[in-house]
Amino acid sequence: MQYRLAIDIGASSGRHIVGWMEDGELRTREVFRFPNGVKEADGHLTWDIAALERYVKEGVDEALKLFPEIASLSIDTWGVDYVLMDGDKPILPCYAYRDSRTEAVIGEVHARMPFAELYRRTGIQFQPFNTIYQLYADKLAGRLERADRFLMMPEYLMYRLCGAEAHEYTNATTGGMVSAETGTFDPAIIDALGLPRRLFRPLQQPGTVIGTCRGIQVMLCATHDTGSAVEGIPMTQDAPYISSGTWSLLGVKTPKPITGEACARANWSNEGGVGYNRFQKNIMGMWLANRLRGELCPDASWDEILAGAQASAYDGLVDANDAAFLAPESMRAAFDSKLTQKPAAAADYFRCAYRSLARSYRQAIDEMEGITGQTYDKLYIVGGGAKNQYLNRLTEEATGKQVIALPIEATALGNLKIQINTVKEDGTHAG
Repeated sequence: MQYRLAIDIGASSGRHIVGWMEDGELRTREVFRFPNGVKEADGHLTWDIAALERYVKEGVDEALKLFPEIASLSIDTWGVDYVLMDGDKPILPCYAYRDSRTEAVIGEVHARMPFAELYRRTGIQFQPFNTIYQLYADKLAGRLERADRFLMMPEYLMYRLCGAEAHEYTNATTGGMVSAETGTFDPAIIDALGLPRRLFRPLQQPGTVIGTCRGIQVMLCATHDTGSAVEGIPMTQDAPYISSGTWSLLGVKTPKPITGEACARANWSNEGGVGYNRFQKNIMGMWLANRLRGELCPDASWDEILAGAQASAYDGLVDANDAAFLAPESMRAAFDSKLTQKPAAAADYFRCAYRSLARSYRQAIDEMEGITGQTYDKLYIVGGGAKNQYLNRLTEEATGKQVIALPIEATALGNLKIQINTVKEDGTHAG
């Protein structure tokens, strides 16, 4: 029996999950879990990549204690963030995507190449934290002068495990610089922004083995966590999905990118999948409720919070994707600033957040069906947010779709599935 290790890291926590095939089914066991989160340093939001590396290695140790023979491992994380490299050393700090440093450069980027042209070339929705704006901010700050390359977050962590560098396709597409037509970094964008060409290396596909760590093959999964999550959804037919975590990633598989003007106006994205395109939209997600809980009722259980939200009669709504909610000092104040009538109790805020999310899901699905010309009966929801039965009910009512909520570790399952489909039972590469 061959064992594989999925290391799935989100913005608030990470986990090591071992998987194996038994009686035709994928079995899993979580062997290690660790915290993650942005740190404030010198007025900026950053990632503690030394801590992440330490946790990743500790988790591998724990996995090997329980499963001494592991055939392969791979790492997935959130998208857009990267580590600048000077030889084998990271250039610090490693900024987090919620940091505000890109706000001052977006206008200059679009002056060099208008967003309409960027979208035509890449099909990637505008987000102020996209890699393209982060790299341009690094250029203006002089940080690229000694950088010889950059590694996206999972690539950096795998490099620290096995000493081999890789540049994986699905994660690269999140940054806004990969051609929707060729699937490679677009030299016209790189040159228009005056970014050093040396930073941009050839992209590799999920399933590529890049090195070894303690006798374990290190390979690329879909290293953008949503790419792996979509692989992990047991769909009976192609249907819309929501990967529900800090962000709600709502989308559908399409054969190729869709980059028309209607898509640009509605701010849809085309991100790399495993042999398909993910036509997808970012929605703020559980971040809203998590921040409200930390501010309003940190000692309350989620069961108590959901019961209160269902009992509330507050009817105010907000635009869940409003920039005010991206990284506010106070989430409560952010809600207050967008509501005519301020909520009277904590439960009112949560009811507002969940009803606003359900409305945003309906709006996104209406847009998606209008653009693709297809209608769907089902909506799959996976990830931590799939456990929220109240939000699932609101979503079903708002969208008119049959909600299939699967409170599974879809990202880890997709990570494992790619490994299993790539590594033969004798441990050799199937490609």
